[in-house]
Amino acid sequence: MSRRIRIFVLSAVVVVVAGGAIAFAQGPGPRGPRGGGPGIGRGLPLREIELTDAQREQVRQLTQQQRESSRALFDRAQAARVAQRQAMDAIPFSEPAVRAAMAAMAEVEADLAVQEARLQSEIYGLLTPDQQERLQKIRADREARMKERLARPRQRGPDQARPSA
Repeated sequence: MSRRIRIFVLSAVVVVVAGGAIAFAQGPGPRGPRGGGPGIGRGLPLREIELTDAQREQVRQLTQQQRESSRALFDRAQAARVAQRQAMDAIPFSEPAVRAAMAAMAEVEADLAVQEARLQSEIYGLLTPDQQERLQKIRADREARMKERLARPRQRGPDQARPSA
């Protein structure tokens, strides 16, 4: 995975963890109760399960606490990106330095993923059994649609040339 892609993925995770949960916890937007987005990360489409006002407030509190506790992790991620760049750009090349920098970056990315999963788990615990059941059905439906899309061959339009070898 290239450095730019890793930085983009890490940035996307940070945005989802820090800001996405709050946006989805605030309730229906101008596009109605179903909203326009998927939910927190990939797992919790909260707008589709109709949270109560009390639940929305609890989600807001959880995401605020998580964002505050994430500051040190975000600083670590930034330092890991800097170290990674320095190791990859170093002359002379040092494979152990690059591997160590990549391992540190992977550890930070794993910590971010764990933190997002923990937040989703805590939010899931706030849901009623009926909401949890609806959430599981939504997830299963999405998974089935994704598998169906992946199973279909890609259709190319006449204006889309095949890449040459």
